[in-house]
Amino acid sequence: MLLPVFSEFSEFSMFSVFSVDWLVEPFALGFQQRALVGGLVAAVMCSVVGVWLVLRGMSFFGDAFVHGVMPGIAAAVLFGFSPYLGAAIAAAAMVGGMQLIYRTTTLKEDTSIGLLFVGMMALGVVLISKSDSYSGSLTAILFGDALGVSWEDIRTQTVMAVVVIVFAVLLYRPLMSLSFSPAKAQSLGMHPKLTHGLLLVLIATAVIGSFQAVGTLLVFGLLVGPPATAALVSRTVPVMITWSVAIAVFSVWCGLTLSYYWGTAGSATMALVPIVLFFLVLAVREAVRRLRRRGSPADPVSSMNEASNGGLDQAVSA
Repeated sequence: MLLPVFSEFSEFSMFSVFSVDWLVEPFALGFQQRALVGGLVAAVMCSVVGVWLVLRGMSFFGDAFVHGVMPGIAAAVLFGFSPYLGAAIAAAAMVGGMQLIYRTTTLKEDTSIGLLFVGMMALGVVLISKSDSYSGSLTAILFGDALGVSWEDIRTQTVMAVVVIVFAVLLYRPLMSLSFSPAKAQSLGMHPKLTHGLLLVLIATAVIGSFQAVGTLLVFGLLVGPPATAALVSRTVPVMITWSVAIAVFSVWCGLTLSYYWGTAGSATMALVPIVLFFLVLAVREAVRRLRRRGSPADPVSSMNEASNGGLDQAVSA
């Protein structure tokens, strides 16, 4: 009588051990642990700033900004100084160039972004091409080296993350007003131009602090993917921020785990996970909406509730 029970218990124990080992094994070594910690710090920074990037409709700017730091990092690789300093100089040049074009010409802001987007990236590649290890340097800058993150990099990231989070909290109300009504923000004395400038600084800080872990091109995946996914399931901005951070953290852990077992690039897999999650959540949400429509096609109350279920629209009402 005890044999079947013992057999079931043994199978359950083996399954539990297998599950724990499957989860722990990708992070058993020191460099794997550093990759996880560095990725998590980058995820928090990018997901918090990314919420305001998405709410303000500045995704194209975020993409251009991510590319804009390339010349600075390339120059750091070529001349042997801090890549963080190089990225900061390039980011400042990017913002200065945008303001110059916007204020001295009749061109719209998206035109200046497009010009600098291509120009800065091309300059970065030109500088890297002067390096003896052209291919290796270009790959590391564009796609990151998650498994090569050092504790010194993580300490620098952590300082930047603290700065980003503290200022994001202090600027919560000005950023909220700026995102939904710049005119109202001006009337309330919240200095929308100054707030916009500080938001650019926060974006730059997040990008500079994250490129080592996930690469310049792939930072954009964490900047936009988690907030966009969170917007689908959130009705207020605080909830959106919470979901964005949670999705970003999960994306880093899941991306590194999958890259270990599948043998894929860790940085790219981390950046891909939130994009996949976005389309999965979107598909589920649309399926639920269709089922509700079929269940109560003549119910005006249900139709009104359904129409007001958009995550980003609800965030605006907050």
